[in-house]
Amino acid sequence: MITLAGRSVLVTGGSRGIGKAVALLAAKAGADVAITYRSRAGDAEAVARQIRDLGRRAYIGGGDHADPAVVGRIFREVKAVFGGLDGFVANAGVWPPAEVALRDMAERQWRGTMMQNVDGVFHTTKASLELLRPGGAIVLVSSTAGQRGEPFHADYAASKGALISLTKALCVECAPGIRVNCVAPGWVDTEMVASALEGSERDRVTAGIPLGRIPPPEDIAGPIVFLLSAWARHITGEVLNVNGGSVLCG
Repeated sequence: MITLAGRSVLVTGGSRGIGKAVALLAAKAGADVAITYRSRAGDAEAVARQIRDLGRRAYIGGGDHADPAVVGRIFREVKAVFGGLDGFVANAGVWPPAEVALRDMAERQWRGTMMQNVDGVFHTTKASLELLRPGGAIVLVSSTAGQRGEPFHADYAASKGALISLTKALCVECAPGIRVNCVAPGWVDTEMVASALEGSERDRVTAGIPLGRIPPPEDIAGPIVFLLSAWARHITGEVLNVNGGSVLCG
């Protein structure tokens, strides 16, 4: 069976959605787990309690990942608690739900998306390299939007495309000691996209997925934990699509 026993993993954006599912599955696989959050301390505390109930150590750290001072504090605390890391999952990010053409997009929205989805990943991934032990693994969470684009969400698509390129560059820089891979989900049934799936939109989106379902976040967590594990020890620089085949459709 896949095991992370004896390992320590940090998951950004671990208070809800995909991040929460990854944190809990990693703990079930035997890992001690650190999670970060931006503002929802209560949700993060609840996830930490579930991790501890599984017999694993937990850490939570809050703040804006686009702020290098915040990231520095979090990783210093993680080092004090865990000593080092064996896995890092860059999951935290934003998806502005309103459809806005690029010609109408305010610079504030563009910069806000880039700060959270690109700058935040830069700061946290860079910090993780100081703590990752030989044999460790990094997983960046991108999106189908980063591969085929997403009209009226150009800021999001561009930010997620950057993570795919970052994966390709970083896997060579970090070899042979650390593996770097990317997971690209499609639609996932999370709070972040709930408003976009209201009413008939859910049926429309589902119809565009060959497997005919919008998955729960646990369906994304499984492939991520696999990439963190020794079962993926000869996989690096890859983009694992977890989207029910939707990336192949228009």
